[in-house]
Amino acid sequence: MAVPSWTIGELTVHRVDEALLPPATGRWLLPAASPEVVARHGWLQPDFAGGDGVLRLATHSFAVTAGGLRILVDTGVGNGKQRANPAWHDLRTDYLDRLAAAGFAPESVDLVVLTHLHADHVGWNTRSVDGEWVPTFPHARYLTSRVEREFWAGYAMDGPRRQMFRDSVLPVEAAGQLDLVDVPAGGVEVAPGVRLEPTPGHTPGHVAVRLDSGGRTALITGDSVHHPIQVSSPDIGSCVDIDPGLAERTRRGLLASLAGTGTLVLGTHFPAPTAGHVVADGEGLRFAAVHG
Repeated sequence: MAVPSWTIGELTVHRVDEALLPPATGRWLLPAASPEVVARHGWLQPDFAGGDGVLRLATHSFAVTAGGLRILVDTGVGNGKQRANPAWHDLRTDYLDRLAAAGFAPESVDLVVLTHLHADHVGWNTRSVDGEWVPTFPHARYLTSRVEREFWAGYAMDGPRRQMFRDSVLPVEAAGQLDLVDVPAGGVEVAPGVRLEPTPGHTPGHVAVRLDSGGRTALITGDSVHHPIQVSSPDIGSCVDIDPGLAERTRRGLLASLAGTGTLVLGTHFPAPTAGHVVADGEGLRFAAVHG
């Protein structure tokens, strides 16, 4: 079973695939990315968009060993979860087999980093055992931003979001495995070479994950950037951004800080080849893919 990976100094980052998302996802998630807009960015084809102007997106995790810790960043949608979004409802994927193929059997994972608490990033936090949702990674600490958890604690959730918390967040809390992290403006290191950086807007406590080793750097985007088209058109926002204005300012600042630095950008929803660099393109920027 092929598991794509990239080398960052002494670190190896694995992409653990869950699913490709259906074509309708792009038009729902990034409504301003019309086929006409997509057509202006020829570099998106064939990997990131089809000739019909439809964006391609995926859901996956990233797994890395750092400081002797086996670390998983985000946990996808999960199997057997009851979801309002048809693309996420009652999935049956081989995600755990792919995770094991990368060398990260659930029992071996030490740390699970959650960039934010949306349904497509927390689903494999738990799995069903004898009709109960229990932590998938029994020996792991799960980390998320304190701002993120406290925001949702005071938010008037609709039914689907309450369901997501019941099956994918609350069981981890009940098991005493969820740690809330204070993430200052300059970020915070949670393992050697692994740093959480605040990227608010999509959600208030959203974080990106920076990896540093041997003079090389990678950045896992979470949902601060959903698709490579946003590198060229950072004004294109997500329909589920909590604060669209802040999300755009965060995205613009993040992309400007990455441009021309050689930082390997790993998009949490970018389809294969997933990784690449932010490079100059005339007066703007674009995403230059790097195959694993």
